[in-house]
Amino acid sequence: MGATSVGALVGGAIDAMSGDDSAADGALIGAVTANVLKVVLPIVVTHASGWGVLKGVAVLGDRIKESV
Repeated sequence: MGATSVGALVGGAIDAMSGDDSAADGALIGAVTANVLKVVLPIVVTHASGWGVLKGVAVLGDRIKESV
């Protein structure tokens, strides 16, 4: 709830700076963006961590093979 509210406030403020229309559409876009980021960011971090571990295991395996 907090991230959605902050996203709506930030989106509305950014949209209101242009002065063309109301800040409601910017608030809606900000709220949607905040909710999408709440889902996407943990997935991206998990994927990057897993990739790093797999890459590290592959490099370690290569070093072990070279030393044997």
